[in-house]
Amino acid sequence: MAAVAQGRMTGTDRAVAGRIAGSGRLRLRHGPIDVILDLSGEGAAVALAEAAVRNAFAGLLDRLVAELPLLRSEVGAASPDPEGPVARRMMAAVRPHAARFITPMAAVAGSVADDLADLAWAAAPLSRVLVNNGGDIALRLGPGTRARVAVADLGQGGFPAHIDLTAADGIGGVATSGWRGRSHSLGIADAVTILAADAASADAAATMVANAVDLPGSPAVTRASARALAPDSDLGDRLVTTGVATLTAADRARALEAGLAVAGAMVAAGLIRGAFLCLQGEMRVAGPFAAKAVPRLEGARR
Repeated sequence: MAAVAQGRMTGTDRAVAGRIAGSGRLRLRHGPIDVILDLSGEGAAVALAEAAVRNAFAGLLDRLVAELPLLRSEVGAASPDPEGPVARRMMAAVRPHAARFITPMAAVAGSVADDLADLAWAAAPLSRVLVNNGGDIALRLGPGTRARVAVADLGQGGFPAHIDLTAADGIGGVATSGWRGRSHSLGIADAVTILAADAASADAAATMVANAVDLPGSPAVTRASARALAPDSDLGDRLVTTGVATLTAADRARALEAGLAVAGAMVAAGLIRGAFLCLQGEMRVAGPFAAKAVPRLEGARR
């Protein structure tokens, strides 16, 4: 799924903290969780926020592992609420998508990013907080600040895009999913980037839209059991994409339009604010933020 990563989620190792060379940003790692904090503010405020985040991070993975049976289970109407704060974020983010197969693990990276971003934002008077958890980003932007984030990577000679966000845009999370990423996908999208009010919602939606960009039964797509690739996968024996041959223009369009229909419904329902769907050099966009990024894709096919 979008956020699980293909590593094993365990709490047996220790959390590690370090600095990114050059930028000095704080990096926190524990098992499959790899977080980079980008905090803006006075030095004392940044130090105070970092200390709060480091303290909370130390036991975060262990709390998630304690609830793994529930977090790896398909969400339904009878699914109970988890106990831990991050686990509760995960469940809340995926419940709106329960009409199709989804587990809370689809929102784990975004939920972790949201939790740490909120901790930092509350701990000290900062002007901007960005928490990047393996590419899924939680943003907390103060007045007059902005953040430039990547929203697509067209691949195969295409052009990467970015979008400039301010506090007025109301975007608190950006997440990307696709079959080429570090996690397994049921679909064939090279990349689906979602903008939403929070990172957990963006993460869950990115998973579902990426799954929907698909060509069921196509001989151009190779698949394998998720369990065969990762024995502890929350996807079980469902077939995940392992390869996509060069597609015809008609097949690219059909797959992208299938995903766009799902993304458009999410925008209409207020679940997300924008979506960018990419497949073999072509893209589709949904939501009011499309125009802010598409002009930067000079030369890309639309």
